[in-house]
Amino acid sequence: MDAGRKRELEEKVYAGERLSRQDGEDLYDSDDLAWLGRLAHHRRTEINGDRVMFNVNRHLNLTNVCSASCAYCSFQRKPGEKDAYTMRIEEAVRKAKEMQDEQLTELHIVNGLHPTLPWRYYPKVLRELKAALPTVKLKAFTATEVQWFEKISGLPADEILDELIDAGLESLTGGGAEIFDWEVRQHIVDHACHWEDWSRIHRLAHSKGLKTPSTMLYGHIEEPRHRVDHVLRLRELQDETGGFTVFIPLRYQHDFVDSADGKIRNRIQARTTMASPAESLKTFAVSRLLFDNVPHVKCFWVMHGLSVAQLSLNFGVDDLDGSVVEYKITHDADSYGTPNTMHREDLLNLIWDAGFQPVERDTRYNVVREYDAPPTLAQRRAEPQQVWA
Repeated sequence: MDAGRKRELEEKVYAGERLSRQDGEDLYDSDDLAWLGRLAHHRRTEINGDRVMFNVNRHLNLTNVCSASCAYCSFQRKPGEKDAYTMRIEEAVRKAKEMQDEQLTELHIVNGLHPTLPWRYYPKVLRELKAALPTVKLKAFTATEVQWFEKISGLPADEILDELIDAGLESLTGGGAEIFDWEVRQHIVDHACHWEDWSRIHRLAHSKGLKTPSTMLYGHIEEPRHRVDHVLRLRELQDETGGFTVFIPLRYQHDFVDSADGKIRNRIQARTTMASPAESLKTFAVSRLLFDNVPHVKCFWVMHGLSVAQLSLNFGVDDLDGSVVEYKITHDADSYGTPNTMHREDLLNLIWDAGFQPVERDTRYNVVREYDAPPTLAQRRAEPQQVWA
């Protein structure tokens, strides 16, 4: 990028002007990662100061049995496979209650599209979880799952969401987005929920008072222009509804070795290269700069590693998700090396070590507790520091 174009983009960012599609594509073309980070960090600081949010949550995947066979997915199993599973409701409640002593605030529930589970199973499991943990927020189901519920129940999404909300649903999850552009999507997705239905369901959820996250799976066969298109679709929907709380770039993962049967399920792996740390940081930065109407950008540390998660806080990110506990979607397949669980103290130290102030939040990004500012450089030099891998 020539100096004149860099100066033009920088002036737009510092003036608070909305960036265009071409601006986004040009930002991705830049190899000046430090410059991109500076712009994104300026924007992030304007919105969120030096605060970094996290929550104490637990991921629950009720079933990995799925009627779809998405090309990138290593989580799904077909009925009859030896490691296919479906939780009984009492099992889901037992797992959720394991974290009661850690003051759990959120359950994050995502599942396969099970071909034979009845629709009634899903609101029933929410009701039982809410009864067992009445103060815990339930963030559950992707738009893809809601569309699947339409298919298996014969009910419209409007009625499905009403019943789920009545059962305790606080938020949908952001999954099922992948990349919206059909040029890419047709090669990676094997379910029927695309931009038209994904946006319809989130629009409907927002109209009912739900706040939801938005996501993008990046680093596979898409190009930067597809990422820009993806963000701009979400930005336009946010202009309309105001219902998105956060944007979460999710790093596509290779199927290094399946922990259960050694089978490689990722069908695009042979022609893809996972995003490098530099590419991840660029994606966070450009996303923050384009998304002028969504308050938060999250780094899901499970998919990026702890060091990149810390670095991302200087590239537009202000949220590090939470404790997670058991993330089966990628941990069932990869050997990337991130831990299964980060406890509250781990997250606090991770954020302090990066030089930011931790803020514990709930599902709607209400503040639960603000923690001390990070220690000064002199204080940190006075004693040995933990190194995060």
